[in-house]
Amino acid sequence: MPRRPDTSLTRSQARRTALAAQGFRDPRHTVPTMRTFSRTLARTAVLQIDSVNVLQRAHFMPLFSRMGPYDTELLRRASERPPRRVVEYWAHVAAFMPVELWPHMRHRMRAYRVGGHEWVGLPERRELVASLLAEITERGASTARDLDDGLPRSREHWGWNWSESKRVLEYLFLSGELAVAGRTPQFERLYDLPERVIPREHLDAPVPGVEEASRELVRRASAAHGVGTAHDLRDYFRMRPELAKPALASLVEDGELLPVRVEGWDRQAYLHRDARLPRQVRARALLSPFDPVVWERGRTERLFDFRYRIEIYVPADKRVHGYYVLPFLLGDRIVGRVDLRADRRAGTLHVLGSYAEPCAPAQTAVELAEELGALAGWLDLDRTVVRPHGDLAVELEVAVRARGGA
Repeated sequence: MPRRPDTSLTRSQARRTALAAQGFRDPRHTVPTMRTFSRTLARTAVLQIDSVNVLQRAHFMPLFSRMGPYDTELLRRASERPPRRVVEYWAHVAAFMPVELWPHMRHRMRAYRVGGHEWVGLPERRELVASLLAEITERGASTARDLDDGLPRSREHWGWNWSESKRVLEYLFLSGELAVAGRTPQFERLYDLPERVIPREHLDAPVPGVEEASRELVRRASAAHGVGTAHDLRDYFRMRPELAKPALASLVEDGELLPVRVEGWDRQAYLHRDARLPRQVRARALLSPFDPVVWERGRTERLFDFRYRIEIYVPADKRVHGYYVLPFLLGDRIVGRVDLRADRRAGTLHVLGSYAEPCAPAQTAVELAEELGALAGWLDLDRTVVRPHGDLAVELEVAVRARGGA
């Protein structure tokens, strides 16, 4: 490992630092275990949850990108069975977070309890709050569908069809009066009392003050990023500026964060004091649109010179690269992107579009074919079909056929 610069990093050094912090230099285990999972979660800090399932649920993908093919039961065990290691909360957005962060989110829960949330509001029907809590207390973990009282529904939020009871349940989840015990096969939340979900040592742990909790969140964000701007660190846990700014200043004063300049960045950056700065990163991974490496698009552009926009909500005829597009990381560069869809009934991984970046090396198609093969195998898909869309499609189809995946 080279000597760390005192005040500046090249863009290449910043990339390698960020990727090492995210676990892309950790050796992959032949058979990933719960220990592998815990190490990977320690790198990412959170796993963002999203309902889109054209390929694989978003929270499973960052683990695959870092661990390789693994048994998804590891995450289900960690999130649904005692002793729970992770729990759902509004940490980045909806996300799995380490369960020990529950006390550090109490100040956020209090704020939601008082002020509500822009999507669910502040329930006016206090009798419905009491009724739902009483019913869950009696019957145990339940979905909104189980508890729905048939009240009128609305379609105000991206087409979501939420009843009033669902809105109240989400309010109770955000305010910490309910926790998520798991998900149904239909991806519905199972709401339950926190004392039946959160291990007692975390549920009964002393509640840190807002300042201490904010320091811990910025600390974890900086460890997960390796290097980042104040905005990057604040965004990781979606913190309010008035909480993140003093926390960052305190960590700088204590020497946990080191102010540095990064080549090409027009904002002050901060390097975690324990961040590794490797000579090289030999990564090869497909990144979910919700992976921490790329979820803050401005940072992605600053680190990788890679402009990335998710086009799920863009009309089909206006999309540039496709519906569910995954960046392809090779070494320490993002060298391409692919629009993927899993047809589970036909056992086929469809590559609807494949595109190379200007920095893509000659072996990009071959390396990408290998990674697509690993992904298809993990998803129990028998073959990969490359559609003739994108400037990498011809080479990629040849490479897929050569490895016997077509």
